[in-house]
Order: sequence, then C-alpha cells, then structure tokens
Amino acid sequence: MKKTIIQGRFSHKLRSMAISGWIATRVLVRRALSRPLVAEWPFLVEYGTLYIRAQFNHAFRLSSDIAESRAYFDSVYALLETYPDVDIRPTGQGEPRGHWFLPRVRHSDATLLHFHGGGYTFYAGVSHHFAACLANTLGVAVFAPDYRLTPEHPHPAQLEDGLAAYAHVLECGVDPATLVLCGDSAGGHLALMTLARLRQAGLPKPALTLGLSPWTDIGRRGRSQFGNDPYDLVQGYMTLQFAAWLKGGQALSDAELSPICQDFSDLGPIYLQAGGKEILVDMIRDFATTVAAQCGQVRLDVWEHMVHEFHGYGDYLPESRDALARLREAIAWALGRPNRFAADACTECDHMGG
Repeated sequence: MKKTIIQGRFSHKLRSMAISGWIATRVLVRRALSRPLVAEWPFLVEYGTLYIRAQFNHAFRLSSDIAESRAYFDSVYALLETYPDVDIRPTGQGEPRGHWFLPRVRHSDATLLHFHGGGYTFYAGVSHHFAACLANTLGVAVFAPDYRLTPEHPHPAQLEDGLAAYAHVLECGVDPATLVLCGDSAGGHLALMTLARLRQAGLPKPALTLGLSPWTDIGRRGRSQFGNDPYDLVQGYMTLQFAAWLKGGQALSDAELSPICQDFSDLGPIYLQAGGKEILVDMIRDFATTVAAQCGQVRLDVWEHMVHEFHGYGDYLPESRDALARLREAIAWALGRPNRFAADACTECDHMGG
C-alpha cells in the first residue's frame, strides 16, 4: 500500500482496523488451504473485496444516522497509489460544487465530466482519489462535481446537479466535441440519466459517454443482482435501499429513474465496462442490448473474474490496467485521434459502427 488513511472517531478506527486484520487473516488461511474465493484473484483483490463489503455492511447498519454511516466507511482505507502530478482545485463561489483534477502532463485535449459512485449516498475518500487516478492515467482534465446526496436530497436533486455541472463545463469553454461524460456505479447512473435529459435541457451531446460498472436499473433485474453476492463488494440488498433513498417516498416508478428505460438514440457513443463477478453485470448487459435496439452506438466490455469498480486497483492489477487503457483509447477514438479501440475477447456487445 502506498498510503493508509486512518481518521475520525476512535471507535470507528478501532473497529475498522480489527475488521481489516480479521479479514486478512481469514483470506491468508483460506488461500493456504488452496481455497481462494476466486482462483484468479490475487490476495489483495480477495482481501479488498471482503474488507469493503464488511465496511459497507456495517455502514448500512448505522444508516439511521447517515453522517455516522459515512464517517465509519471513511475511517480506514488504503491507497495503492498517490498522484502528486495531479493538481486539485475546488470550484469557486457561484459555481457548482466540485473539484477540477488537472494533470500536469496532458495526453489529450478531452475534458472528462466524472460523476462519482457511492449509491448516491456516499462520497467516500476513495471516490475523490479515483478522480485523480482518471486524470493521471487518461491524461485529461477531470471535473468531479460534489452533487447532493441521498437520503437528505432525493431525486431530482442529483439530476439537477448533473445537468448544472454539464452546463458549467460548457460555460468554462469546453467544446462539446471534446467533452466526455463519465461515471462509476451510481455515478454511471447519473451520467446516463444526464445524457438522456440533454435534449430536453437544450444542451449539446458529448463526444462520448463512459459507464464504469454503471447502475442501469434501480429495480430488480438479472440473476447477478443477488446471485453474485458471494463475490462482490456491494450486495443486492444495497441497491434496493439506495433506490428507496433516491425516491425519497415520492410516487416514482423504477422505470422513471432507470437508464434502461430512457431513449439514447442519437446521443452519441456509449462505452460500458463491467466485471463478470459484480452484482450489476446482468443489468449492464441488458442496458447495452437496449441501447443497441434503439440503434444507438454502444460497446460493452466485461472482465470475467472482476468485481464492481475493479478499475480502482489502477496499475496494480492487469485487468484494471487494461480497462483504464481502453478508456484512454475510447476517448482517442471518439475525438478522431489515432487509437487502438478495438473489440476483443472481453467485448460482449459491439454496436459502435465507424
């Protein structure tokens, strides 16, 4: 680990460190007995998956006090890498809340508008760190808005903030032909819902939309949503709670708040990535099929043994390194630059056209 963050209330730190030690021991013993959870995983992936799952589960048990829940989840976490060559600048007064992540060396003239994950309820330290990872790895300027969270702010707060952030980036002088819309998990949901509302808002479409393990249906969809619980760091029951918090007691249907029920025709290319062991993979597959049926441009790549948001392992893991490299190539492709954005064995759906 490059850096471990330990912060907050003593009881939270103590419990988190105890859980970390217990899971590390459990994983080491199981692997010594040749019984890893997934044979293809190195130790760190198994440990990381089980640790984050345990942290999420306990955070949910604390959710009657959502501030305490968030503080517990952020009490102890590790960073595999830091990014000193990325400058982080908060937005100013009168601008949408958020941060610009500006790499000192840029490899593309694209600008990435990135919505963080966390079920619309958490904005964890690792999410802030992941925005820096994207800026550094992709070599692009990244704007990550600090959109309003549930349960305090149900729908349509997040969509309003997403559209405001999109308009803000354009007002900063970014050409829509170089603008890439992006999001992971619930942030992927927000990216796709924002994309679907651009016409209504009178805003131009982006060059490309990226969905990293995106949440595409807030209801029940696909066997993986609960069937992959033993392998993933998030659990099926959490998606239903996140959906309830998003609705906030309003008379809203799942279809109204689900990207899979929106129209994406003529909204530009959408590139999706998922892990084959994550709970959302089946709904992501269904979403790709739906967009293709609308004659939209869409590609889905799935890494068979990976979990939700495996991109966070960065350079450490070959699969995450490959996924991030493909994002870089997809951006080059969308901007008409030389690229190697081609379908291969990971590609399950390819309707990108030229």
